[in-house]
Amino acid sequence: MKLCEIFEILQGVAPVALSDEFCKKFKMYDNSGIIIDCGEDINGVLFTLDLTVEAVERAKKRGYNLIVTHHPAIYGGISRFDTVYNPQANALSRCMKYAISVISMHLNFDAAPEGIDYWLMRGLGGFEGNCKIAAQIENGGYGRVYDIKPQTLESYVQQVSEAFNTSKLIVYGDKNKQVSKVASFCGAGCDDYNMSFAADNGADVFVSADMKHHEILALTQRGMAVIVLTHYASENYGLNKIYQKIKDEIKVKSEYLTFENLL
Repeated sequence: MKLCEIFEILQGVAPVALSDEFCKKFKMYDNSGIIIDCGEDINGVLFTLDLTVEAVERAKKRGYNLIVTHHPAIYGGISRFDTVYNPQANALSRCMKYAISVISMHLNFDAAPEGIDYWLMRGLGGFEGNCKIAAQIENGGYGRVYDIKPQTLESYVQQVSEAFNTSKLIVYGDKNKQVSKVASFCGAGCDDYNMSFAADNGADVFVSADMKHHEILALTQRGMAVIVLTHYASENYGLNKIYQKIKDEIKVKSEYLTFENLL
C-alpha cells in the first residue's frame, strides 16, 4: 500500500481538519498528520500510543515500515538532535535510519465522533445517547458528562480497573457513595472550564489523567469523587478500539503495541 492510502483510511476515522478546527476554536496547538515520509510503499504497520525506541525496534523486527501514533512524534520545533540523551530524538533518528515512516493522529483522534475521548466514555460505562459534550466542534468534540449504571463508588472503581486493565488508578471519595453520572476527559483534561462543566451538569465522578492537587481539592470540595487514570490508560484504550475498527481496511500486515507497564 501507499503511505497516502493508509493516511486516507485514518482520515476516514478523523480527518486532520478536525484538529485544525479544534485548535482554531479553542486556541490550542497540534501537529497531526504525516510526520516522516520515507517515500517507500508500506509493507506493514505498527500502531502504538507513542513513538519510542522500543516501538521502532519492534517495527524493524517485524518488518514494518510505518508506525502510527496518537501523540505527535514531533510536537514543537526541534532545536537540537541529541540521540544519546533525548529518547524522542533517538526514536526519530532510528525511523529515518531504518526507512520507517510515521503518522501521528492527535487532537483529531481525540475529538472524532468515535474517537479516543468517545471510547473513554464507553469504557467507563457511558453511552453516546445521553451525553453532553464540553468542547463541541461541528463534527465532534472533547469531554463528556453522561449517566452510568447506579452503583457504589467502590463497585465503579472495580469496573473501571477491569475495563482499562489497570491497577494504577488513584481514587478520592467515599467508597460507599452512590454514583450515577460521570464526567470524563481523555489525557490531561482537567481545567477550570471542564471542572465547572462537570459540576453544572450534575457529575458525581470526575475521571481524567495528570491531575494537580488543587484540581482534585476543588472537585472533592464540590462533592465529586475523582478517579485519576494514567495518561496512557486513558488513551490507549480508545486508540486500540480505533485500530480494531480499521485494521481490515489495511491490506498489509499490522499489529497494535501496548506497553503494559504504563497502564
